[in-house]
Amino acid sequence: MLAGKHPERVLEKAVERMLPKESPLARQQFSKLHIYAGPEHPHAAQQPVSIDFKSKNRKNAKVA
Repeated sequence: MLAGKHPERVLEKAVERMLPKESPLARQQFSKLHIYAGPEHPHAAQQPVSIDFKSKNRKNAKVA
């Protein structure tokens, strides 16, 4: 199945079988599942920004 036409269906079926059967909540949760077969996907990565807390607080200054 992994080498076939739709390899993402293996994971979809695995997740679908883990959810409760015939439940509105399970259908809602499964509808939000997105699986992509390759490394390309339409979601952008987060861009974290580092913050220098040491320079913002005088108590963190090193005493020599």
